[in-house]
Amino acid sequence: MYKIAVMDGAMIALYFVVVLYIGFHFKEKISGTTDYYLANRSLGFLVIMATVSASIIGGASLIGRGGIVYSDGVVGILLAVPYLIGMYVFSLISGRIQSVGKKFNIGSIPDLMRFRFGPKIALMTAALVAFTMMATVGSQITATATILKTLGGISYEAGAWIGVSVFVTYTFFSGLYGVVYTDVVQFLVLIVFVYMILPFICVSKVGGVTQLFHSIPDHMLQFNISPKIIGWIFTNLLFTLAGAEMWQRAFAAKSPQDAKKGMLLGNTIYGFTIIISVFISLCAVVLLPDIIEKYGTADAAVPAMVIHYLPVGITGITIAALMAVLMSTADTYLLISVQTIVSDIIKALSKNLDDKKELFLSRIFTILLGFGALIIALYIRQAYAALMFSWTFYAASLGFPALAALYWKKATKIGVAAGIIAGFVGSTCWRLIGSPLHLSPSIAGSVACGIVILAVSLITYKEETRTPFPEI
Repeated sequence: MYKIAVMDGAMIALYFVVVLYIGFHFKEKISGTTDYYLANRSLGFLVIMATVSASIIGGASLIGRGGIVYSDGVVGILLAVPYLIGMYVFSLISGRIQSVGKKFNIGSIPDLMRFRFGPKIALMTAALVAFTMMATVGSQITATATILKTLGGISYEAGAWIGVSVFVTYTFFSGLYGVVYTDVVQFLVLIVFVYMILPFICVSKVGGVTQLFHSIPDHMLQFNISPKIIGWIFTNLLFTLAGAEMWQRAFAAKSPQDAKKGMLLGNTIYGFTIIISVFISLCAVVLLPDIIEKYGTADAAVPAMVIHYLPVGITGITIAALMAVLMSTADTYLLISVQTIVSDIIKALSKNLDDKKELFLSRIFTILLGFGALIIALYIRQAYAALMFSWTFYAASLGFPALAALYWKKATKIGVAAGIIAGFVGSTCWRLIGSPLHLSPSIAGSVACGIVILAVSLITYKEETRTPFPEI
């Protein structure tokens, strides 16, 4: 078992100090909930680029996909490409999201649903968003535990508690300011040490790119697509269109141009990291063929490459970068969860919650939800498995309704409500009956959702009772 060197430990500690300092530094900018949730709609395109990249290349992206490539080969790319395509589509609509948000004081998907279809639809949406975002926080915590188990020196639970304590602290003090500006630092660390230095060393150790592909078994270089992978692809594609974290970034942009440009640049960088992460994992197949036997999981592929092939000091910085991967995604989804529960649910149900009280509650829920997700992820595995299923019904239930709210004038309250229910029930029931025809629950639920929204809205639409539409 690897033991962290003193210098490496010092570099990790220094990194934590830096991100905590950023959180404390920006706390003075927080005077209300618009500052806390949306950074006062002040983000320029470079900051959007960095925070989008840092959020996308999280634990599931680097650690999870690295494990899939290590065990199954280049087919792991197929899990990333749909998200890449979906994010390019989202980039094109992000300018409209920013314009609608600024003009009508809208700051979230449930907010938009409330503006167009009323409070009941907003509450339905908020419940789905909060549940799913908490699941994602839990997934990042689990990935953190995988890294720390691989590295050794810190116990599985203790390391996860430390990591969560750090990102909960800076999110508590400075909200989205803390999240996005720590993302900028994390983005720089990730790009330099994980996506530039590490792959260069790994490929050199193998003997070059040509030697790498000659050394990989042929079956790992083939795109063997299974029904399960098709389901993942479709879920990832739909998830991008209703991904609350990217809607939040678009709402927080300084202008429509900043939103669109930042999203396009950040997603393009993500595209390059997909290729690089595949090379790192394939190098692990050649250089460390016993990872599963030694560490118990293929997800340890990238962390194992770090501790075996980087020099002392650089290893510590890169370990910090791997922690950054996880924190930059976890803090994003934590803040979305807090915003949804406090602003979109509690405030909507309360008649006397002013901005000061809402900010206070937001900080309290940052602590409660952060450590709640930690406890579920580490100690209540059955609940965690249920949370992870939320990705499937979230994509099925909210992908098409979010687009209808933004673009379709003839969408009605009854149509959207029926669509959300159809997507949720359809995907859940399809899963419970064993996914017949090898069709994934997300596909079945999305088809049901889309058909129901279209049919019911056209049947119930009346010009004189048309819901408000965000004209810009």
